[in-house]
Amino acid sequence: MKRLTSAVELEQLRVGILSRREPEKPCVSVCGGTGCRAYGCEDVAKAFKSEIKRQGLSKEIELKVTGCHGFCERGPLVVLYPQKIFYQRVSPSDVSEIIAETVIKGNVIDRLLYVDPLSGEKAQFEKDVPFYKRQQRLVFGNNGLIDPTNMEDYLAIGGYSALSEVLFNMQPEEVIEEIKKSDLRGRGGGGFPTGRKWESCRNASSSDGLRYIICNADEGDPGAYMDRSLLEGNPHSVLEGMVIGAYAVGAHDGYVYVRLEYPLALKNLGIALGQAREYGLLGQNILGSGFDFDVKISRGGGAFICGESTALMASLEGKVGEPRPKHIHTALQGLYGKPTNLNNVETWANVPLIISRGADWYSQIGTDGSKGTKIFSLVGKINNTGLVEVPMGITLREIIYDIGGGIPHGKKFKAIQTGGPSGGCLPESLIDLPVDFDRLADAGSMMGSGGMIVMDEDTCMVDIARYFVKFLTEESCGNCVPCREGLDRMLDILTDITQGKGKEEDISLLEELGGVIKEASLCALGGTAPNPVLSTIRYFRDEYEAHVRERRCPAGVCKELITFNIDPEKCTGCRVCARECPQGAISGEKKEPHVIDQEKCIKCGLCRDSCKFDAVIIL
Repeated sequence: MKRLTSAVELEQLRVGILSRREPEKPCVSVCGGTGCRAYGCEDVAKAFKSEIKRQGLSKEIELKVTGCHGFCERGPLVVLYPQKIFYQRVSPSDVSEIIAETVIKGNVIDRLLYVDPLSGEKAQFEKDVPFYKRQQRLVFGNNGLIDPTNMEDYLAIGGYSALSEVLFNMQPEEVIEEIKKSDLRGRGGGGFPTGRKWESCRNASSSDGLRYIICNADEGDPGAYMDRSLLEGNPHSVLEGMVIGAYAVGAHDGYVYVRLEYPLALKNLGIALGQAREYGLLGQNILGSGFDFDVKISRGGGAFICGESTALMASLEGKVGEPRPKHIHTALQGLYGKPTNLNNVETWANVPLIISRGADWYSQIGTDGSKGTKIFSLVGKINNTGLVEVPMGITLREIIYDIGGGIPHGKKFKAIQTGGPSGGCLPESLIDLPVDFDRLADAGSMMGSGGMIVMDEDTCMVDIARYFVKFLTEESCGNCVPCREGLDRMLDILTDITQGKGKEEDISLLEELGGVIKEASLCALGGTAPNPVLSTIRYFRDEYEAHVRERRCPAGVCKELITFNIDPEKCTGCRVCARECPQGAISGEKKEPHVIDQEKCIKCGLCRDSCKFDAVIIL
């Protein structure tokens, strides 16, 4: 492999790669993201490789294992090019039929097509699947097109052309101005203007000239996996953004801080780093430009707090991952006391796109204060679970119903939490709220890194608040009193309420505690931790009051506040509930109404779950 020493050589290589490719050649693209791996996509890919070889079609059919396609609910996913036929829930036993019928003969296999649960319509092509229709996959879309371990795939779609443009045709200040003009805001949670951060870092004084670039891939929000999927499926887009950022701020050393729990991301990122160095796109004298920059991987130990910038930098320095006061921003004094520019994975992946297509184009997408697209992990009580990339300003209704396919089993939508465990819970009355940084903050939530957890009518909002406060209490570093003591006290109060021990003054005390914790905590974890409690009190105060005043859980979740009973009018005496009960608490003759012995009942709910006649009710 020849090391590239100029922009001309890069373009010559790209032309050579494209000249060897046949756009009309059949290609089987198997999603190889972690979500599909959990469904067995590796076995599917092996079956395709074996079948293609067995039939002697290795030169006629290309097999590509890509990154995450996003529609994780329906894995393993397979897309057949050039037609772009979309198959879901593919198993190894389907492979020979796919090759014989679809790839060779062009026939579509109906049973593998996606069927819309709302309309009953089948979608033959990926673009026609409702989950994808309303998305605008500018950053994430290439995941389904390239093999993340094959750098030629990234070069074939224009990879590193933005870097070449920057190194040879733009001054660092011009790069910063372009990013500022685009109005790109950080996708890691805070939403700080990226260009302003870069400018501060470049202008910061450094006695020895040292500056650092960091990619924050310590994605710790429950249910969030946007950054992981980008690193797994398109690591070069992140690296290219980092090199551009390093050139702009004058840094020569960079780090990617990755969660240790992301083995595939670590593997593919390591491969990408090696390839970029071999091609001369990282290291000394990049593309013969005279600019030096290299990247090291640092593995995080799994502490949620290390997603916070100063705690992350302390961890990188080999210290305990604890935040420090930000009297001086990290852009001025960060890693090892030097000016440091930190952005998360998705932010860096946006940078080559902005340079290639221009800030004017980018700033036309989104809202006045929030430009571009955002990748969200859509999870919880939703039909279509997965990763979605949508333009800023799209409404919650469009995400939940048009993309997410609505709530399973005909249940009623109740709330959605945005922004991870420190985000707020927004009610059905705000379902038409446009999603952007400012509108979510005004509603008592936040954008965060992009987690969205959907809840249905069977969700207890008090218990949800307790769950997230418990998570944040366990993940707090304990370095400051408001967060350490305040969250612990808040958890005690919420636990008492869910156990029927709540007092009338508890609700106002939670609000007061939340305000103090937000104002007085050292870092963003404490500053946002009360959001789940404050937002649920704001929008679901009636549920708190029912728990406290009536000793009743309206959703039937809090065990100490519910009683299972059997409606004799609905009970058919089928005995299914009696067989399922682990305590033998249900008795009754066959075809006669049954009863529950309340002294034996442990309120596990198995009787209710197993009853087909809705005869088990909650009092």
